[in-house]
Amino acid sequence: MLLDADFAAALTSLGLTPGTVGTATLEEGSLHFPITGGNVDYYDPAEDYRPYVQGNIEHEGSGFSLTAGETVVELTNFTIDPGTSELFGDVTANGESAATQVKLFDLYGGTLEPLKMDGDNAILTGTTVHISADAAALLNTTFNTDAVADQLLVGIATITVNTK
Repeated sequence: MLLDADFAAALTSLGLTPGTVGTATLEEGSLHFPITGGNVDYYDPAEDYRPYVQGNIEHEGSGFSLTAGETVVELTNFTIDPGTSELFGDVTANGESAATQVKLFDLYGGTLEPLKMDGDNAILTGTTVHISADAAALLNTTFNTDAVADQLLVGIATITVNTK
């Protein structure tokens, strides 16, 4: 996910430092989470079948962290439901579970580009990722702020899946 510049600036203004958890990486302003499971069907958007991306995508064992002083919040074990445009995950605060498979992000596919192929890889890009109301409230409570707004743009997602 390519992080939005305004989101990165908001983290800095709040004194939050992003990091990675498990098998995730942060490179050149993009967070990468390996796909560990799931099944997705893609239908031609020109046809009447809706939603045209259905199934689930799992990212077990990875995520990202937000740190301010001694407080560390980790968002991990993402499950994406492209049919409902929601991303769920686990949340810990200072190593203690705060929520399990809670809705963390809303996904907006109105900017989704047509499916592209690169060899055996199917690539979907363009979905915008926004903080959910639940995640905003949890982060505001944990970091004692009111600056994390519901539907704050986090970034733009790209999903790459090997089709073989």
